[in-house]
Amino acid sequence: MDDLDRKIITATQAGLPLVKEPYQAIAQQLNIEPQLLKQRMQAMLDNGQIRRIGAVPNHYKLGYKANAMSVWNVPDNKISELGQQLGALNYVSHCYERPRFLPEWPYNLFAMLHGKSKEEVAEKVQLIVTLLGGHCAGYELLYSTKILKKTGLRLKPIKSSP
Repeated sequence: MDDLDRKIITATQAGLPLVKEPYQAIAQQLNIEPQLLKQRMQAMLDNGQIRRIGAVPNHYKLGYKANAMSVWNVPDNKISELGQQLGALNYVSHCYERPRFLPEWPYNLFAMLHGKSKEEVAEKVQLIVTLLGGHCAGYELLYSTKILKKTGLRLKPIKSSP
C-alpha cells in the first residue's frame, strides 16, 4: 500500500460523503482527479486490500425493526446455487456460507432478513422455504436485539513531516 492508497482509505473509511458526487468531493480533498480515485479504489478491490464499496444502512432508522439472521440446513453441493437465489431476494441484505458444527449446529447457509415486524419476516421465511423446496432440511431465526457498531479497517492519518 503506497501513501496515496493509505490517504484514500483514511478519507473513505468512515463512509463516502452524502453529496451528489462523492468521488469528486473526496478527489478534491486529496487533490487528485476523480478518475484516478476510482481507478485506485478499483485496484484495491481487485487485489483484496479492501473488500467492498457499498452502503451500510441502519435498518432500524429505515423502519425495519425485525431483523433476523436466518440459518438454513441445505445440501453442501447445492449451497452456491441456493445462496445466489437467496442473496438475490430484495429483503436479504447479505447471504453467505458458514461451516456446520455437527451435531449441535447443522446450518451452513446464512441470510440476513429484514422486515418491519416479526410477522413480515415470518412471511418472508415461508417464501424462502418454498424457494428452497426439498433442499431445506431445517432452519432457525436469530433476531437482532441491538445494533452493533459496523466498522471495518480504520487507519490513522499519516502525519506530515515539518
